[in-house]
Amino acid sequence: MAKGANIALRRELPDLKGVVVGVSWNTGGERSLDDNLALLTVLVGADGRALSPEHVVYFNQLVSADLSTAQLEQALGGDDEQVEVELDAVPDDVAKIVFVLYLSEGGGSSRTLGQLRSLVVRLLNLDGGASIISTVDFADGLGNETALKLVELYKHNGDWKIRALGLGYSAGLAGVAKEFGVPL
Repeated sequence: MAKGANIALRRELPDLKGVVVGVSWNTGGERSLDDNLALLTVLVGADGRALSPEHVVYFNQLVSADLSTAQLEQALGGDDEQVEVELDAVPDDVAKIVFVLYLSEGGGSSRTLGQLRSLVVRLLNLDGGASIISTVDFADGLGNETALKLVELYKHNGDWKIRALGLGYSAGLAGVAKEFGVPL
């Protein structure tokens, strides 16, 4: 799945009840980079902002306020991070769910996502774990970005769709927080 491409999920899989978004990366053994990568998931309203701070899922808040979206404490199948989304449980006021990989900003290091050797997102069926689709390698072409919008799940004409994004922020988590109105 190339950047900008989208797929209507239930058109392809009419009985799809939920998905797992899995993210895998290769740091080339650079432990300081690997230890500081984290996944952030934001449930966004029609205004482009997070519904509330409780609608942001990450390592300190593993489940959204509405219980529709949860980060797994241990990823399976070769992924470094995974988030489950029960599509029918997502509230109607959620227009999209955005998945962002970011580097923690501690230590004053000069780490960037451009140091990654590979970065791939795959979508799995929550029921049974069958693979649905994978993105292209987002690491290609990265430079000084410290956060990257990976993919988004969004509603369109009553169907859930997924769009590959691969859009970076050089401002890191602060840029993400500003875009989605989330306090740091």
